[in-house]
Order: sequence, then structure tokens, then C-alpha cells
Amino acid sequence: GQLEESGGGLVQAGGSLRLSCTTNDFIYDYYNIGWFREAPGKEREGVSCINTSNGFTSYGDSVKGRFTTSADRSKSTVYLQMRSLKPEDTAVYYCGAGHSCDVTGQSYWGQGTQVTVSS
Repeated sequence: GQLEESGGGLVQAGGSLRLSCTTNDFIYDYYNIGWFREAPGKEREGVSCINTSNGFTSYGDSVKGRFTTSADRSKSTVYLQMRSLKPEDTAVYYCGAGHSCDVTGQSYWGQGTQVTVSS
């Protein structure tokens, strides 16, 4: 695939995890890279987004102040640092590449990585 996520796992509430999304140089330079999540029975929602050209970031309301996205051009990789995790953060996390940060605006998707937060 064009995007590959890694770093998911099982963590206790209050803990931290870092997800990685690695892609190729073209996608990294040309698109915004976003993190999205999908919990059982819920629609996929936006978590974070980064413009890899200017570094501008945005976050979903439920993760502001707890999650941070960053990018490393030398590795064509975007990270999602998750702190103070809550059970409601449990979901499959996907990275997407698109000209917008909306779920419907992604041109490429990764295969997803499971994040489970136990109470």
C-alpha cells in the first residue's frame, strides 16, 4: 500500500502510544496526511491532520491537548503521539492522504492499526 501504519497495541487508561504512518516521497510532499479512527458501530472520524509543506496542524475536539501529530521529511513519515489515553479512544486508527483533512477527501488510506485502551 501507499500508506503503512504501525505502533498500535493495548495500553491502560492514562498511558501513551505513538503511531507511525510511512509513505512515499510523492504522497508526503503533495498531500495533507491525516489520522482517522473508526470504533465499532461508529463512523470514521478525523483525529488530526498535518500539512507537510508548512507544518500546519489541526485536531478533532475529543483529542485536543492529548494528541500531537508531527512529520519527518527524511523518513516520509507522519506520527501521532497519543497521551492520557481513555477507553473511548479505542478504535482502528487509519492514516489518510488527501487535499483536504475531511474523511471524504482522502485519496489514499492505510490498512489501519488497532488501538485498545483498557480501563
